[in-house]
Amino acid sequence: MAFQVLARKWRPQRFEDVIGQRGVTQTLRNAIGASRIAQSFVFSGPRGVGKTTTARILARALNCEQGPTADPCGVCAACTEIADGRDMDVIEIDAATNTQVDKVRAVIIDGLGIAPVRDRYKIFIIDEVHRLSAQSFDALLKSIEEPPPHVIFMMATTEIEKVPATIQSRSQVFELKTIGLKQIADQLRRIADAEGIAAGEDALMLIARAGDGSMRDAQSAFDQVIGFAGTTITAEDVAAVLGLVRRDLLIEIASAVASENAAAMFDLAARAVESGYDLRLVVRELARLTRDLLVLSIDPSRVSDPEIAADAERQSLLDLSRRFSGEDLMRAFDVLTKAEYEIRGSMQPRYHLEMALLRWVHLRKLTPLADLIKQVEGGPRPAGVPAPARAAAAAAPSSSGARPAARRKPPAGSRQPEAVSRKPRPGSRKPSLTPRSSRRPSSRKCASRRSSFTARSSRRRSASSCSPTRLRSTSRRSTRPCVSSWKGRVRCSSRSRASWRGARWPFAAPMVRLRRLRPRKRAPAERRPRPRPRSIAARN
Repeated sequence: MAFQVLARKWRPQRFEDVIGQRGVTQTLRNAIGASRIAQSFVFSGPRGVGKTTTARILARALNCEQGPTADPCGVCAACTEIADGRDMDVIEIDAATNTQVDKVRAVIIDGLGIAPVRDRYKIFIIDEVHRLSAQSFDALLKSIEEPPPHVIFMMATTEIEKVPATIQSRSQVFELKTIGLKQIADQLRRIADAEGIAAGEDALMLIARAGDGSMRDAQSAFDQVIGFAGTTITAEDVAAVLGLVRRDLLIEIASAVASENAAAMFDLAARAVESGYDLRLVVRELARLTRDLLVLSIDPSRVSDPEIAADAERQSLLDLSRRFSGEDLMRAFDVLTKAEYEIRGSMQPRYHLEMALLRWVHLRKLTPLADLIKQVEGGPRPAGVPAPARAAAAAAPSSSGARPAARRKPPAGSRQPEAVSRKPRPGSRKPSLTPRSSRRPSSRKCASRRSSFTARSSRRRSASSCSPTRLRSTSRRSTRPCVSSWKGRVRCSSRSRASWRGARWPFAAPMVRLRRLRPRKRAPAERRPRPRPRSIAARN
């Protein structure tokens, strides 16, 4: 018999064999038992979780000679041919190849009226259905909503958001989730025992972690490791073949950070580079380690969880989690996540890794906010932290012993003078500190300037008296008309050098009251006097 990869050889043939999707499989079993079978199904989820496999098992359950049944026999002609993909009444279509509407019409729509050759139902399994064009989806709408009684549609997709809502509303949509790490490792253990392969638990856990929630990816990686190591597999073989970062290197880095050994960061980064690891993967695994340490620092009882630690590293991780605080681990997670993004587009990823590790060491030297609050309140101060200067000055007694005089309160009902800004306007002359009364006019020009200032002061007083809002005088060089208020706060028509105080200006420029100009009325065209033509003599 020809060689088959593990992903095809160990493909589930019954609903019970589908791992990690009990909600989907139980719903389909109950629907078959109650004869409530829909005309269209959509299976969505990540890659390698059993979408197409579930569709094939459902097709076998509906077309089995002993069915429809939730437990197909697996030995009849319909079951074996559907499992091998050569049944005439179960048509599998790759939507990436048959994208155009003409192919959809020729393969699917034109054959809907033809009855099944042998089976009970004529089933169309469309894989990666999101790759169909918009015209192809439109052509399938009527066929999916009201197909012939012997036709059933089954569609699988990894991007459910690209499937139109009109298709989803006419189908039963099933969301398949990623498979847990322990479930993948248990399935790999069953495969290894059946194939006669000796593999340690740490090696299988590394392979399951490399699968990232996909059973097919984990089985393909297992096949690759078997080809390298043979019938005996160790964790070193898995790390060498798949390029995974060994857990002991990550624990060493975290221990050096806990000891604040900044010099060791360069040696550990060099080891990661010499081992040929992808530095993005190193940073990603370090972020995962900080998450595991945070979980253990909050709940130490989860040390037995296989997703957090293997059997050989449980005690070391538990001891390491006690050396970090929760704030340290959360800050380290942020630093490592940012470093992974920076390494992605860097020409020197090693430098970014070293700087991220040094930044992690520096974060250990930060004092927690709770300790600082205790210091201010007079609690115990950690060693090496100096006393705050403000607190020491407040605690020191006064040399004279006299108490400062209390501020005198103004009498009730008195009006406090408002502070006026003395800051000169941009471009204006710097004001003189000499009082105006002491200035001596040296010429007629000074006398005229004094008289003009007196006239402007009188205009300012008149403008201030007619306005309900308090006004403030501006610089001498600004000549600004008294403005009409915005939203009716000030009503003043006299011109002055005063600006409005306390108003909410919508922009920096002053608002000037402008007179509305009305267009001049012109006489109708028929009443206008025509210009008298000039005679030739007058023109000459």
